[in-house]
Amino acid sequence: MGENYVIRATAMQGQIRAFACTTRDVAEEQRRVHNTSPIITAAVGRCMSAAVMMAVDMKGDKDLLTLSIRGDGPIRGITVTADTHGHVKGYCQNPNVILPANEAHHLNVGGAVGSGLLSVIRDSGLKEPYVGQTELRTGEIAEDLTYYFAASEQVPSSVGLGVLMTKENTVDQSGGFLIQLLPGAEEEVISRLEAQLSAIHSVTDMLKAGMRPEEMLRHILGDMELELKDRTEVSYHCDCSRERVEQVLLSISRKDLLELANEGKSQEVSCDFCGKRYLFSSEELKMLLNRSHLTSIKSVGGMKETNF
Repeated sequence: MGENYVIRATAMQGQIRAFACTTRDVAEEQRRVHNTSPIITAAVGRCMSAAVMMAVDMKGDKDLLTLSIRGDGPIRGITVTADTHGHVKGYCQNPNVILPANEAHHLNVGGAVGSGLLSVIRDSGLKEPYVGQTELRTGEIAEDLTYYFAASEQVPSSVGLGVLMTKENTVDQSGGFLIQLLPGAEEEVISRLEAQLSAIHSVTDMLKAGMRPEEMLRHILGDMELELKDRTEVSYHCDCSRERVEQVLLSISRKDLLELANEGKSQEVSCDFCGKRYLFSSEELKMLLNRSHLTSIKSVGGMKETNF
């Protein structure tokens, strides 16, 4: 670890906001935990890079950002969550998708995702989180997020994301950038930025060249007065616990919980994000059932239950 981090920056006296990240070890940990195929590793890796760049710009210490993709392709769905401290986690509903390469001879992420919806949920601890949603344009994720920022948040943006795989199908490089024009940006600044961006071939080219986030931003923005603000280390981190799993069980209907308890055997609940397993005996389930009518507990997603 150590080379997984995100940089926040501004340019042209604050008219441009910029982010860049490297997330190789994060993407590789997701691949290891979920044993994902190369297409899925690339898709979830791109989402995690985007999520960490978006999350570090949130204000609250406990703010959370969730990036959700639901498509009609074989991938079915991706869920990624990141916080302001650089912690990120993610999973795909179908981790084993394999498709032929696309016309550009790259991993066909767009074909795996298909058509559907992209959702961004910003949870700042208020009663209702902010939810923005747009249709998927290409399924390639970077283009979809560029459209999302313009359509849902009215912020002109350019998003670049990339994941490079080795011949052994492990992650070689992963990262991305996010460049945004802030309200009131001058026409000259807009034109200069458009010219700079038009000269950028791809994130994978910059990753292949071994560029760090700072170097990526300097390469993209050229002489546009880049000012680096802060750096946040990025890590694959899941905060699941037995207590949170109990909340999941308490959030299901009393009827379903009663059926589980009455089966007379232990039930295993596993975390979708990290794969950790929690075992509950029938006696423990009955104790939870007794608690369920006394306390109203908020549901926590990202878990699934299986018989043990």
